[in-house]
Amino acid sequence: MKKETARTLRAFAIELVVYALLVVAYFLLVLHFLGGWLHQLEIQHRYTYAGVAILLIIGQAVVLENVTTLLLRIICGRTE
Repeated sequence: MKKETARTLRAFAIELVVYALLVVAYFLLVLHFLGGWLHQLEIQHRYTYAGVAILLIIGQAVVLENVTTLLLRIICGRTE
């Protein structure tokens, strides 16, 4: 049982690190490519900005979860 617990914790730690790196990369990309536009949108159209921000958050969750799952399958597939 301890061996299985150690594997689960190791997989969780790997997933946490990979997901954190992807979130930071996503944030920097959005800030770089959409930062100015989002700032203007916030100033001029507050409700549209709120909708766009929510869509970006949902898109981030869906895309990063799929990418993390794919990367973990690749990583765990090679190590086992």
